[in-house]
Amino acid sequence: MRYEANEQPHSQIWLELDESERINAVMDYHRRTRVKLENPELHAIAHVVVENQVALGEATSVPATLDRLMDEGLDRHEAIHAIASILMSIVYDVTRKVDDGGDTNAKYSRELAKLTAADWRSQAE
Repeated sequence: MRYEANEQPHSQIWLELDESERINAVMDYHRRTRVKLENPELHAIAHVVVENQVALGEATSVPATLDRLMDEGLDRHEAIHAIASILMSIVYDVTRKVDDGGDTNAKYSRELAKLTAADWRSQAE
């Protein structure tokens, strides 16, 4: 499968791929587009997790967040990065055992609901 960050992969085909195939496809995309990354594999893993959540559909709030961010002016690739930034922040907190006393999934949904294209652009600069 050839991954293109600005085109949504067909959900069934995406989910039928082995996780390593998904990661390799995303890494290949970034090589083809000559994006220089500090940690290409970690970056690809974050992409894959978000794409997996998009492919699952309404099981998560990610597809609606992706659509909303694109409606606010981000291209699909930027919106994937914005969502991944929330995801990785929560993963970081979990690995550091930062316990805010709440459900991690609920926190993820709350943070996604607050995320805007304007916030992402200001953070990315």
